[in-house]
Amino acid sequence: MTNSTQSKQTLIVSGLIAAALLVLAIIYYSPIWWVSLTAPNYPEDAFPDGVRIQFHMNGVFNGCKKIENVEIVEDEALDCVHEMDTINHYVGMYPIAAGGPVERAYSQFLIAFLAVMLLGFVITNSKLRTTVLGVGFAAIFIWMYLTIYGDDGIALENSGFIFAMVNSLDQDASDKDAGAGDLDAGAALIARMKKSLEASGIEVKTSEDEKSETNSSDKQRLLESIRITFEKGQQNQDPSLREEWNGSGYQVMAWHYGKSLGRYFNNQEEIVPMVRTLKLAINIVFIGLSAAMLFLLIATRRTGGLFYWLLILVPLALPVFFVIEYAGWLWWFGHNLNQMGAFTVKPFMPTVFGQGKVAQFSTHSYPDIGFLLMLVFSILLSAAALVRRRQLKESGAL
Repeated sequence: MTNSTQSKQTLIVSGLIAAALLVLAIIYYSPIWWVSLTAPNYPEDAFPDGVRIQFHMNGVFNGCKKIENVEIVEDEALDCVHEMDTINHYVGMYPIAAGGPVERAYSQFLIAFLAVMLLGFVITNSKLRTTVLGVGFAAIFIWMYLTIYGDDGIALENSGFIFAMVNSLDQDASDKDAGAGDLDAGAALIARMKKSLEASGIEVKTSEDEKSETNSSDKQRLLESIRITFEKGQQNQDPSLREEWNGSGYQVMAWHYGKSLGRYFNNQEEIVPMVRTLKLAINIVFIGLSAAMLFLLIATRRTGGLFYWLLILVPLALPVFFVIEYAGWLWWFGHNLNQMGAFTVKPFMPTVFGQGKVAQFSTHSYPDIGFLLMLVFSILLSAAALVRRRQLKESGAL
């Protein structure tokens, strides 16, 4: 094979991977899947899409939009995440925020992990590839450690994750078409929380100028609301169980998970073991992801070797991983019903894809733009893998 042909193939692989990385970044900020409930008591005029929620990689967000017509006037859209939680709790189903807490928290690291893997796949020089993977994985490890275990590490999480975390605990919140990066809705949420805190006798500064502040300031207000809610809750704890605020992702995730589980079914005998399991899962995922990075750093030194192909095959399978994860959590929700629910139903498997029926509600579950982009992402990576395989075969590396 001539050098010009090899260079051309390398350029094609690089172009395909660059396009895939761009798509991957868009995926993270896009709704992956949507679910809605429709019923006679939710008329189409008021709920054209039913009670709808959207799953992102970093959280679950409102899928309902503000209705404006002659008969219906809304100041802001109904928060359908809370509406669906209210509906579900009657049959003993835990709040939506109880699903995938570790996956959502680690999502930003997983995306960065996949991106570094793809950069490593592009590079054919083994020494350069090892250097790039080493630097990339080291940066992810440090970022991950500081976020999960460092003081105030929760601040290193992305804004969408923080917004979804705060919003899920505000049971009376209304969402203005909140998305993964919609901090205008976050500012509205903070305003409501401040009003509630002031009614409790806690002094909180307010200003009409908040609407013009930066996204960073919006995120800081959300983080401050988490700290205030945490510390206020500790005042009601048994003194032996009280915990000083350190703001680590580990602390906040565990606290938030327990608070989410107890929103409707505050049975601490059930909640405490579940929180203990979550803490274990946080540590296991941290160790597992760290071990995976170390393994790839060592095992992918030979271009064209068996483990080298993991650098592209693992990211390529992203849509499969998502569907398995999504279906697994639906199974968990349907098979872990709390006995404190108003109605007793047999364990069931919620609809993963298509339409289903639960009592008087019709359920709808379909992929959104983010999942379609995942398929595009996989197609781009498949093409890159085929070109690279041909390149290595013609050069005798395979």
